[in-house]
Amino acid sequence: MDLFRLDGKVAVVTGSGKGIGKAMALGLAEAGADLVIVARTEEDIQQTVLEVEQKGRKAIGISTDVKKKEEIEKMVAKTLDTFGKIDVLVNNAGMNIRTPALDVPEEEWELIIQTNMKSVFLASQAVGKHMVEQKSGSIINISSVAGQVALRTGVAYAATKAGIIQMTKTLALEWGKHDVRVNAIAPWYFRTPLTEKLLNNEDYYNEIISRTPLRRVGDVKELVGPAVFLASEASSYVTGHTIFVDGGMSIYGF
Repeated sequence: MDLFRLDGKVAVVTGSGKGIGKAMALGLAEAGADLVIVARTEEDIQQTVLEVEQKGRKAIGISTDVKKKEEIEKMVAKTLDTFGKIDVLVNNAGMNIRTPALDVPEEEWELIIQTNMKSVFLASQAVGKHMVEQKSGSIINISSVAGQVALRTGVAYAATKAGIIQMTKTLALEWGKHDVRVNAIAPWYFRTPLTEKLLNNEDYYNEIISRTPLRRVGDVKELVGPAVFLASEASSYVTGHTIFVDGGMSIYGF
């Protein structure tokens, strides 16, 4: 089981003030990693930092707009000044607006593309430079089942999540010779502050679970195992792959 330990590792997790990102950050801390908590809301950042520290690990919080290259570069520089290295990057920050395709305004398209996909590339590029130099590292991108199967609304979201899957493969191919691994996790529905309202709709919830072989939505803690696996030496020969953590939903489509 030592293969799954992250003692001595430094992990950066974007969008880790709450929800899926927070759960994965706390899981990486339990496995032994020190954490850099990246989000926009200071209160959420400090709460996650506190919970990481309560697990006996070091943590810093950095308020960052991941859509902006200069802010990502400042975040990376502060991380390196504090810890001296970055071993793991989890690109989790993202958003969705459920607008029918014929009604999507250009500014909404741009916002989703920049938040979900541009940010993944910018962070991977900035951290990747450091990882290539140190000849090691693991980047974990958060995609979605929407990157593989068609959902009813959310064309911009689906485009970004499909793009992340392909970006993951391309970066893995390019950086593999430097011992930098790049993989992705693709979740289905998990209970988070962003999905709670939808899942509280009984008809919608029942339709979701009817398309899910395990007949339930996920708990964010169920993303910790895949994240720790991809961050650790347990996955040292795994790169360019997307793990679907979806209760089997992608077998059916939606």
